[in-house]
Amino acid sequence: MYKWIRSWASLPPPRPPLPHPRGLATATTGVLVVGGGHAGAEAAAAAARTGAPTLLLTKDARSIGVLSCNPSFGGVGKGHLVREVDALDGLCGRVCDRSGIHFHVLNRRKGPAVWGLRAQVDREIYTRCMQEELRKIPGLSILEASVDDLLVSESDPSRPGVWRVDGVRLADGSNIHAPCIVIATGTFLRGSINVGVQSRPGGRLGEAASVRLAETLDRLGLRLGRLKTGTPPRLDKNSVDLNLLEEHFGDQRPIPFSFLNERVSIEPTRQRSCYLTHTNPSVAKIVLENLHLSKHVQETTLGPRYCPSLESKVVRFPERCHQVWLEPEGLDSDVLYPQGLSTTLPEELQQMLVNCIRGLENARIVKFGYGVEYDFVDPRQLSSTLECRRVQGLYLAGQINGTTGYEEAAAQGVYAGINASLRSQHRPPYTLDRSDGYLGVLVDDLTSLGTSEPYRMFTSRVEYRLALRPDNADRRLSLRAYTEAGCISESRYQEALTVGVGIEEGVRTLKSLCLPASTWSRILPEAKISSRRSDRPSAFEMLRLPQVDMAVLSSALPETLGSLPHRGNIADRIKIQAIYESLEKQQLTEMEELRRDESLELPEDLDYQRIGISLSHEVRELLELSQPKTIAAASRIPGITPAALVNLLRFVKSRGGSNERRTSG
Repeated sequence: MYKWIRSWASLPPPRPPLPHPRGLATATTGVLVVGGGHAGAEAAAAAARTGAPTLLLTKDARSIGVLSCNPSFGGVGKGHLVREVDALDGLCGRVCDRSGIHFHVLNRRKGPAVWGLRAQVDREIYTRCMQEELRKIPGLSILEASVDDLLVSESDPSRPGVWRVDGVRLADGSNIHAPCIVIATGTFLRGSINVGVQSRPGGRLGEAASVRLAETLDRLGLRLGRLKTGTPPRLDKNSVDLNLLEEHFGDQRPIPFSFLNERVSIEPTRQRSCYLTHTNPSVAKIVLENLHLSKHVQETTLGPRYCPSLESKVVRFPERCHQVWLEPEGLDSDVLYPQGLSTTLPEELQQMLVNCIRGLENARIVKFGYGVEYDFVDPRQLSSTLECRRVQGLYLAGQINGTTGYEEAAAQGVYAGINASLRSQHRPPYTLDRSDGYLGVLVDDLTSLGTSEPYRMFTSRVEYRLALRPDNADRRLSLRAYTEAGCISESRYQEALTVGVGIEEGVRTLKSLCLPASTWSRILPEAKISSRRSDRPSAFEMLRLPQVDMAVLSSALPETLGSLPHRGNIADRIKIQAIYESLEKQQLTEMEELRRDESLELPEDLDYQRIGISLSHEVRELLELSQPKTIAAASRIPGITPAALVNLLRFVKSRGGSNERRTSG
């Protein structure tokens, strides 16, 4: 038995199941989306926005948009993805702006290109707002049901593929037909939950795994792998001594995720604080003495390297004291989420190690941590639109592709939903490459390199990160999305046009105003410009200086620049563009150099652990292990960043002589 919901009118609160709708056994739609997590919700919304009748299938409609793990969005690299999802008219950015309770920009000490917009959100408000957003979308329906099988037929001979998807078979035996399907099952694909040495089927605590669907993907000949992740115990805030901990406040001027919002919903002074504490040798001792009691740790399945379990951190760095961030779960919630304390040890040991931490001596666990193992599909079997090469019309998004994180899932969901919708309408695909956005990098990394561990987005993965900034995602993506895919609204398109015109006019005016250096020195004393300079710098060049912004320029030259925006979004973006214009050109030159010299041979005597160039410890280990023959071969090693390749290339070229040999491989 399941519920059929056409307009989300029954959410929330829950009500008894509705009767089986007449004719549902042979129902047909344009796009089917399987799974209501972050990838599924964004995919369903994007498919409907792009013009296809869309049906979202989920086991429980009340769990759509639920934050299964941490109560936060964004971060370094991840915040870029949220901005790009928003530029494509996705939902999570504006939902974060409504539900956020603590906003903070990471990497502030670095340039705006690598700022990491981040927000703690209220779990309940986020889920409610996400469901409200979905209710508003015309052409989107939802069905509470479990998918047992895919319906397939012979492939279209005019396109690559062995099979063609025709629809799904539900657990009650009824069929729903669709030419395009997006599978976004998260960690549910043959998932198992581990606590201590105990293991039971499940994709999330209290929810069943999707076993038959995994068996179907097996039968269709898709290569599957196994990954794992985990979540920490939740703590009762009233039992924690916050006075002993380091308090961190939200930003006084929160930056919204959505380009549609000038401000976030919460007043800055009402933001909730986060608190920092650390593990200690007592915690490490408990972990190291009880590793044999954690099935999750003993498994050879790989977990997330960049958000590892407490056990993994202690085993790798037993002498370190590791950070534990206590994050609020909501405005009215008494639950704290201890970021950095993910563990699958038995429950009594979880309580013991928590009570060894400063400030948590009397802390009570209200929900114990656990681990999840699950199947994923090798993403190298997907095309650049996230469509399975082997099964025409079948798209995959989210953790089923080997990624980790809400942001990576949401980004794939938007992208797969747009392309599934376009395919169902026989329209050309919408594709992004590495120079278009972080989403293009994410898709290319997955489909070209694959992954052997949960994939996380970082700024270091992105060649053109100085151009692909959080501030310009709308200008990079929204206009194309409207003209090529029709997946954003007319109002958003017009807003992006208006903002673009404002920025271009401001830049043009500033570049046209050139004055002697002595004049700038006089009217901008705070900038400390040498009056001995003989050139005539433009106002745009002055804006690159850290002491100068649009307000300073407008005040210094009110008659000439007074009409330009001197505060707010457009003023900030003109300043950022001034900072990066010359740097973008330099980075483009580096990337062209890398492409031109990718066939350069690497010397066989290179000691990657000792060479005096800027390479991370992780990159050195990968190069030492793989021993690539050429720059091109090095670029294909998962984990080797573009910056590392440029540094390696220039080091090898600087050695000159016989090392500058080129090869076709």
